[in-house]
Amino acid sequence: MKTFLLSLSVAALSATGALADEIRVLNWQGYGTDQDFATKPFEEATGHTVVHEYFNSEQEMLTKLRTNPGAYDVVMINATFTQQAAAEGLIAPIDTAALSNFDGIPAKFADDPMQKIDGAQYGVPWTWGLTSFAINAQSVDAAPSSIEALWDPKYEGHVSIRDDAIEAMQIGALATGQDINDIKDIEAVKDKLAALLPNLLTFWGSENDWNQSMASGQLDIATYWSGSAVRSIAQGLEIEFIIPEEGAIGWLDALSIPATSEHKAAGEAFINWMIDPEFYVAWDKAGSPAPANAKAAAALPEEAFNRRVLGDPEVLARVQFQVPVEDATKEQYLEIWQTLKARQ
Repeated sequence: MKTFLLSLSVAALSATGALADEIRVLNWQGYGTDQDFATKPFEEATGHTVVHEYFNSEQEMLTKLRTNPGAYDVVMINATFTQQAAAEGLIAPIDTAALSNFDGIPAKFADDPMQKIDGAQYGVPWTWGLTSFAINAQSVDAAPSSIEALWDPKYEGHVSIRDDAIEAMQIGALATGQDINDIKDIEAVKDKLAALLPNLLTFWGSENDWNQSMASGQLDIATYWSGSAVRSIAQGLEIEFIIPEEGAIGWLDALSIPATSEHKAAGEAFINWMIDPEFYVAWDKAGSPAPANAKAAAALPEEAFNRRVLGDPEVLARVQFQVPVEDATKEQYLEIWQTLKARQ
């Protein structure tokens, strides 16, 4: 590690002209970049300091970028919002030649049109994961292979899904054999979700809510995120994350440089540290999403979920990655979802 930090220090100081800066990072709280194992070695190696500010939704993130020019140097953006941020001039192209670890990012992520726009790299793919469901291993005897388990009458009153219109509609799309990004039969999804209502105990809103409900035995099965499942298992919850035969919803998070940043080189040095295999290996131990860096994925322990499960090509073949959702479609989904919830 000392050798690695020394090489990082040399590269970072070279990139920043040996000037120490305060790097302001905008991200979800507790999401990788603000962990001590991430920031402290970087600060010690480069002399930079890292300060975080947090958001609670992508819309809040965009608002912060719009209303606080010059306040941030690195921002974490879900891939489905990168094009919008770039179109509004909120983020700047990134010089990937300055990122020594960028070569570990496979083309399927690096060249994704949500990240690489008109030949310029606006987002550096960072993490990815799945939205699917998990079971309570203490109350569910056999792991189901189908998403239809959510609708199984034997789990009535012990099922939960997240209170999110887009996610709910995409779960319904998977269950009706449709493309999550191009739902042709809206009525079929509405009917499928309506049929799910009798099975639901509640709608969950946070990872903590989910963990408490599962730990107390209130839930047998609930939609969940792969990275959250890793953390829940690490905390001792007896659950199993399922990737059903119908597939799962894939998402990608990336790191970008705000257009008004006054410390772009330092921000790029921080992003380079965030996509280093050693960072991902350390984060995996704490419970993390899957690394977007292929070299990092290969460096994970063989038993690690993010290598053993998400590294399986057969699993990836069943994943449908999210693309941006148009505002009119969002409004339609929200109206459907609110109407369905009112029946609950």
